[in-house]
Amino acid sequence: MSTSPKPVKKVPIHLQSAANRVYIKNGEIVNHDKSFKADVYIEDGIIKFVGPPSEITIPGGVRTIDASGLLIIPGGIDPHTHMQLPFGGAVAVDDFYSGTKAAVAGGTTMIIDFVLPNKHESMIEAYDKWRSWADPKVCCDYGLHVGITWWSKSVSEELGILCKELGVNSFKTFMAYKGLYQLNDSDLLDVFERIRQLNGVAMVHAENGDIIAKNTQRLLAEGINGPEGHELSRPEEVEAEAVHRACVLAHQSDCPLYVVHVMSKSAGIELARARQRYRGRYIMGETLAAALGTDATCCFHMGFEHEAAHVLSPPLRPDPTTREFLMKLLANSY
Repeated sequence: MSTSPKPVKKVPIHLQSAANRVYIKNGEIVNHDKSFKADVYIEDGIIKFVGPPSEITIPGGVRTIDASGLLIIPGGIDPHTHMQLPFGGAVAVDDFYSGTKAAVAGGTTMIIDFVLPNKHESMIEAYDKWRSWADPKVCCDYGLHVGITWWSKSVSEELGILCKELGVNSFKTFMAYKGLYQLNDSDLLDVFERIRQLNGVAMVHAENGDIIAKNTQRLLAEGINGPEGHELSRPEEVEAEAVHRACVLAHQSDCPLYVVHVMSKSAGIELARARQRYRGRYIMGETLAAALGTDATCCFHMGFEHEAAHVLSPPLRPDPTTREFLMKLLANSY
């Protein structure tokens, strides 16, 4: 049994007052399926009414916002964040306060962060640690994915506790980071089968970690040790191969799969093909704003600090048509 606190809906202090009433009028609401003219009434941080003004009586003491000529867009959900994450001897610069404060300022009202246990660390203890970091600081709603960074009977048992008692039902696996987080195919199959038993969702960082490790050794031996070597160590086909393999493994396990940060055309093609092959069942994916807004040209001949600031895994790609290609995949629901 877990002694961890139950997940809670985090309501910022300024939304907890009964006097918090907001009426937004004359705007155009934009939902996922359509846009339409309507007014919105919010009380205590909860949307109480959406519709024409003739159908609502607004109480006194309300803050009114005239949204004439403006769009009213629901708060965003960012399903992939890393607040104050310790990794590789460094810690992410944004903690759960500064990161979620920035999120709210940009219209994101919920994040889903990642608990990443060290190898052989209890998943429950890691979950408790992340909760202790987040609970006192967050400015918006949040949830947690949990990484499966090693595999054993105890990990399998803790997955059940996380699902049944703590409300976590999405788990991240790694095909990269050899010797740190990477799982082999046999372990991935076991993990996917366990997640399926729990009606959860498997997430995967899809890159071939064995190839990356070999390429890294070769590049270092050749004296290539700057940011430019990052993309050279993990070219497109290394990502695409892993995406294809992850989709096959998940399908063989009958497990829902969410492929995180798809960054290349060839990986996008593999994901789209899997969605078509399996008729969209179980296979999902995401890309990153960076992949849609820039490319790897900023990682060469721009000075170390600039280049290093654009290093991520999988990396930005040198093909300048990548961003348009990925955008088209998104537009066509691939």
